[in-house]
Amino acid sequence: QVNMAVYGGGSVQAGGSLTLSCVASGYTVSSHCMAWFRQGPGIPLEEVATIDGDARRTYIDSVKGRFTISRDNGKNTLYLQMDNLKPEDSAMYQCVAVSPEFGGRCERPFRYWGPGIQVTVSS
Repeated sequence: QVNMAVYGGGSVQAGGSLTLSCVASGYTVSSHCMAWFRQGPGIPLEEVATIDGDARRTYIDSVKGRFTISRDNGKNTLYLQMDNLKPEDSAMYQCVAVSPEFGGRCERPFRYWGPGIQVTVSS
């Protein structure tokens, strides 16, 4: 059974930083493509960042240069470091993972969705 526990959300002022952590069990973070999604009020779901099995990363334009997706294989944990946060980054964030048969490839749709965690950025 795959479980993902997410930590690190909260409230911060614009320009501040937060780091989200997604601790996986029953699933090997290092071997698979994983991603962070977010959904803000009245905004469609966005695929914020991905990291594939070869540690290649992609980001949506609005977070490039400010967010960093990474993983710690020893801790089986996925991270999203968010710097220079803006009010428009306020959203519910989720970590997601591909179905195991895809291995390191970022094949959609993602199969596993962790619980949402709120990030609120005030101006």
